[in-house]
Amino acid sequence: MEKYIESIAPRIIGDNSIPNIQIKKADLSPDPKSRLDSMEMKERPLGDPTIPFRDLTDLATKKESIARIIDKLDVANNLRYQKTIVDTYCNVYSYDYCYFSKVYLPTVWWTDESLEKLEQGQNVEAIFNQTVERIYSSAIHDWFLVWGSHYGWERMYSAEEIQNKVNTEGGIGIICAKRKEKGLSGHIVPVVPETETHKAYRENGIVVYPLQSQAGKVNYNYFSEVREDWWNDELYSSYVLYYHE
Repeated sequence: MEKYIESIAPRIIGDNSIPNIQIKKADLSPDPKSRLDSMEMKERPLGDPTIPFRDLTDLATKKESIARIIDKLDVANNLRYQKTIVDTYCNVYSYDYCYFSKVYLPTVWWTDESLEKLEQGQNVEAIFNQTVERIYSSAIHDWFLVWGSHYGWERMYSAEEIQNKVNTEGGIGIICAKRKEKGLSGHIVPVVPETETHKAYRENGIVVYPLQSQAGKVNYNYFSEVREDWWNDELYSSYVLYYHE
């Protein structure tokens, strides 16, 4: 779970009030140098044409293609997501998972100056470290509350609810927690569809720990058996659950 400095937070309008305007996505273009076997260019989408996108044809194709995305990204082994002495990469993996699932989650976000221009109707291009900067998991928590609904995210309120939505609709689930200590990063994890071999953990038939896939201190392609509601850890001030069709 990223533990180090949060370099940018999204601009919050009116203390988490929902803006009435639509702001375009802070998209950077894919780059061939952004690769699974490299630690470089984590701010850009992977430029690997062999990685599949989610197939939106029906429920079966959605779930099958999500499983292929998880297998191909292989967060447990690929270099892009491995922790270093100074950082972990839950936000990078969550971004990649959403990108190939055809769902928008920012890995960079507009600077305050850029947001002001966009709100005024000006055209601003996404230029890394000029008009957009990296956004980490504590800031993504706030981004969801302010901007999530503008990009199709629907807030969920329990592990049972979000796992059922992912299972029955083939969409994308996210748990994102914000650190209490300002400037330190939280954690963000995809909630993924159950498979024949990978299941959520239930008690009395109710999901207690959803099936997740994560980069962090330990990387897992799938996990629930850890049986830890990490989002309730005392390190975090709050958490959110969101779903996107």
